[in-house]
Amino acid sequence: MRGVTSLLPGRAAALAALAALTLPGAPAAVAQRPLSAGEQMALGDSAHAALAPVQALGHYRAALAIDSNNYAARWKTGRELVDIAKQIEDDAGDSSRHVRDSLYMAARAYGEAAVRLNPMGADGHFTVAQALGRLARTKGGKERVRFAKLIYDEGMKAIELDSTHDGAYHLIGAWHMEVMLLSGFQRFFAKTLFGGGFLDKGNWADAQRYLERAVALKPRNVFHRLELGEVYFDVGKVSQAREQFNLVATLPIGDVLDPKYQKEAKQILEDIKNDKDRT
Repeated sequence: MRGVTSLLPGRAAALAALAALTLPGAPAAVAQRPLSAGEQMALGDSAHAALAPVQALGHYRAALAIDSNNYAARWKTGRELVDIAKQIEDDAGDSSRHVRDSLYMAARAYGEAAVRLNPMGADGHFTVAQALGRLARTKGGKERVRFAKLIYDEGMKAIELDSTHDGAYHLIGAWHMEVMLLSGFQRFFAKTLFGGGFLDKGNWADAQRYLERAVALKPRNVFHRLELGEVYFDVGKVSQAREQFNLVATLPIGDVLDPKYQKEAKQILEDIKNDKDRT
């Protein structure tokens, strides 16, 4: 049930996104006049809603080519890079994984640039945390631990700045879940790295509480319910977990990985069909 990865995205799309980072912002196709930054942003938002992250990326970067101080274009570029990267499977091969990691690090850089432009904007902080959180899930224990404090700090900052940011609540809930799944050795390594018991913050109660808040804020989000169901299962609330996994199949597709998440929820339901509550 762990390590949710993704559908194979078409490595060419990921490579195109990586190559685009070294090129000027993409111009609009067959335009009668140059489009404004605002028009490029609107086209990017439409492509994002259509689950076309490569196209959205091109429009947001075109907006940045016109207005390099566009805060929304910075963090939304990071968001699209994450959406492209997270579709690359762990078993896709070394070169593909390298592309994926490079895209996550580029997303982090765009998030950090957004934070520099607007330190009080929640989405910039969330973009940094999301990029590193996704990257950490592809790594071993030691590397996960190295990112842990920055992910937590940036996620909590996003919540502090926007108490309705469902993505940030999910991220922090997932952070608590991931910490609780670390081995004793990994926790020992964390104490050595951070000089204290920073990861002692992790607990199942907060994993559940933050993910429940994410679901309350955006109840039709597939990923929120999938990971809340996983936490319920981990703490022995099998009936509540089953309820979440059943709901996942009824929700509309709103993310590039939602079909993958729905298949996973279906498989988990089959795996736990005879399980009973343990609490």
